[in-house]
Amino acid sequence: MSSASLAVAHRPHPDSARIAALSAAMALNLAVILIATRPITPAQLAVVSQLTPASLIRIIDPPAVLPPPLPVELKPLPHPPIPPRALPRPTPVSPPVVMPSEEGRIAAPPISAPTLLPSDAAPGAAVAAPAIEASLAYRVAPLRFPAQARQQRMHGTVLLRVLVDETGKPLQVTVEQGSGYALLDRSARDQVLAGWRFLPAMVNGQAVRAWARVPVSFQLLD
Repeated sequence: MSSASLAVAHRPHPDSARIAALSAAMALNLAVILIATRPITPAQLAVVSQLTPASLIRIIDPPAVLPPPLPVELKPLPHPPIPPRALPRPTPVSPPVVMPSEEGRIAAPPISAPTLLPSDAAPGAAVAAPAIEASLAYRVAPLRFPAQARQQRMHGTVLLRVLVDETGKPLQVTVEQGSGYALLDRSARDQVLAGWRFLPAMVNGQAVRAWARVPVSFQLLD
């Protein structure tokens, strides 16, 4: 039998350069792992905190140009109307109550006659004819107690309404409020109309006709 020779496979020898490269790569990776797993010291943390990124810079847009304000129109304040100043009116003087004396004649004290101005009359203007209301002072005021009224013990006060002309003379006399006795009312009316005289009312310095209320009192003194 013929002897056969067995073929033996020859393995190639590894490349030394390749082995050295692989070893170096493994050693580098191992070093990186060891460095990564190593605890960080406080000094390293301080260095890391100092390396924080700077804040971003924002560009601020300039403010928009506002339109100028509208012009304000100033109007003057309206002045309230000034009310017309009323002229002070003098207070009329009330005539005293006239009472009869023993002699039957009484001269009343001369009281200055009031000057009355109508509310719508201008100074110096002419005054119309209608009589005004006034309180007039007496010039002469004689008064007698009727004998019959004295005997019958009549007494009381009569309020007369008298129209006096520009000279102070009574033109009309009416009884506005009686005394309760017709005799006394009639006597007071007749005596004032016949013998009494007044100071006339004055308007703007001129004597005018005026109505006046005149009280006449009949009182028993005994």
